Amino acid sequence: MKTKEVSCSFCGRKKDEVIMLISGIEGHICDHCIEQANKIVDTELSPGETAKEGKKDGEDVVLRPSEIKALLDQYVIGQSAAKKVMSVAVYNHYKRIRFAVQNPTSEVEIEKSNILLLGDTGTGKTLIAKTLAKILNVPFCIADATVLTEAGYVGEDVESVISRLLQSAEYDVEKAQKGIIYIDEIDKIARKSDNPSITRDVSGEGVQQGLLKILEGTVAHVAPEGGRKHPDQKYTKIDTTNILFICGGAFDGIKEVINRRVNRSELGFKTAKEQESTSADILSRTTPSDLKNFGLIPEIIGRLPVTTYMEPLDKATLRSILTEPKNALIKQYTELFKMDGVDLVISEEVLDYIVDKAIEYKLGARGLRSICEAIMVDYMFSYPEGKSKSKLKISIKDLETQLKKANITSAA
Repeated sequence: MKTKEVSCSFCGRKKDEVIMLISGIEGHICDHCIEQANKIVDTELSPGETAKEGKKDGEDVVLRPSEIKALLDQYVIGQSAAKKVMSVAVYNHYKRIRFAVQNPTSEVEIEKSNILLLGDTGTGKTLIAKTLAKILNVPFCIADATVLTEAGYVGEDVESVISRLLQSAEYDVEKAQKGIIYIDEIDKIARKSDNPSITRDVSGEGVQQGLLKILEGTVAHVAPEGGRKHPDQKYTKIDTTNILFICGGAFDGIKEVINRRVNRSELGFKTAKEQESTSADILSRTTPSDLKNFGLIPEIIGRLPVTTYMEPLDKATLRSILTEPKNALIKQYTELFKMDGVDLVISEEVLDYIVDKAIEYKLGARGLRSICEAIMVDYMFSYPEGKSKSKLKISIKDLETQLKKANITSAA
């Protein structure tokens, strides 16, 4: 009886046509098919492409919190506590969506975990929210709470933030309903005072009241093109139940509120070192009562159950932000100059000088970008005129000259 010739079960190549043929329970696979399968796996699991959980808009989350944090580490330097809390919150949020789809008749209802993010300006609040949306491959938009007003007054309605998310999702309603909205400057809509007033607080407490329904989950009627509503306009219905809201703000003054509470519960004198230590981790002690005393109404605090904070950026962290992440400023400028045939060379002492200036100006990571732009603008204007490949080496003296031309001042 003639023995059947062994061949690849996928492509059909015979044993003498391939380098290697691996046998399995039901068949064989050749080295060509293994290589092709490896390329497919790399493409499917690449963070820059489409993560599996993003493919189904959050309904099939496969990235664990540790994996989400690992991807955040590639773009956001430091902030370990915030990244850990947000990774867990996001994972649970999209797991909650999957639970609702798989168990429509279940008596258990998992509530949404919106996030409140506290931190000084330039610490990366917007960046961490934007990076999360990129990792998950879901629609994302940024809204500014300062332009929102109570319905019927000049300004934007709270529903306008949903409209922006719909635009980001290219008007795909189903996709938009599983997106992420980052509401910035949430602290600017704090209640102005505890005393009743004869006038309406239309841009403070009034906005907080308006945000309540969309944070918890409601069917909002939004204008697809944005702007104010009017009777003849066509509206799109969007269910906000599965939209994740991340609210961020500097909360300037809340440290004093926390300090007053902490000092009341701690007796005795403190050394300068102890006071400095308390100042460094003061935001980690934030409680719902502190947020209420700051000016957020209890109802909105209850709808932002996950609270985390961004740590102040020290010199070492700012230095790492310049060079280490995928979106590092120095990497960006190096590539931009390379496109014009210019090799950018920046010494270690120059990088340290930039960091020192950012600390002096008290602008955080945002200050790094402002300083770099001020330094590079003249070079970027003149170097594209060069005919041949050249090298640009920036010195401390060049830095000082360029910064004198720029109008950058301290935030203090």
